[in-house]
Amino acid sequence: MSSQSPGLVPAFVDLRRFAAEVPFALGNDWLADRHPLALPDGPVAVAALRLPACAGEVPAQAADEFLIVLAGTLTLVAHGQTRQVAAGASLVVPSGVALAWRTAQPTTLVFMRVAAAQGAADALVSIDEEAHLQPSGPPLAELLLSPTPQCRNFTDYRSLDGEFVCGTWDSTPYTRRAMRYRHYELMHLLEGSVGFIDGHGNVATFSRGDVFLVRRDADCSWDSQVHVKKVYAIHRPAA
Repeated sequence: MSSQSPGLVPAFVDLRRFAAEVPFALGNDWLADRHPLALPDGPVAVAALRLPACAGEVPAQAADEFLIVLAGTLTLVAHGQTRQVAAGASLVVPSGVALAWRTAQPTTLVFMRVAAAQGAADALVSIDEEAHLQPSGPPLAELLLSPTPQCRNFTDYRSLDGEFVCGTWDSTPYTRRAMRYRHYELMHLLEGSVGFIDGHGNVATFSRGDVFLVRRDADCSWDSQVHVKKVYAIHRPAA
């Protein structure tokens, strides 16, 4: 749940709530029927799509796309490879990969799309939530308001320019002061909960199962009192 001051651009967006408010598609246009989240112009777009039972095809796109199924089940076929994506699961469609898709029941999706001339893979890339996580760097010491946590990570997809990264991360509890996000980060919490306060005093707490976006240039703190595990999709520009 979150609380936002009226009139202020939110630092964090509950994407389940956003997706629940968009109408069902009238047809089966995978691209045109999406409802975009209002973001500044740039290489990143986030959108929701609610589909009835239907099917279609998508030509190769000049973008990497992370998608997560919020409800229903999605079947994707690309290069003879078939993936069934159940509710809560996610994958990456690399730039240049054409696909066919179908839904057997009403299905709700959220996309994070990043412009890319060429994908770093030529097939669909599933996010493996059970991947073996390796130690990764903790938050900067000068930001921490608690003991240094133990953090781990596994990267399923990294774009050719290194700016778009998707995978799984976990951490022991920690609290840090607000920092300016240089990146967009879409998160799906698999375990635990985390609280945010932004520079305008807006407050949000997200828990297991929640899917949300932290905006680039947001000024946010972090407070997790329990072990947290998440799937993430991050776009961090090199400059």
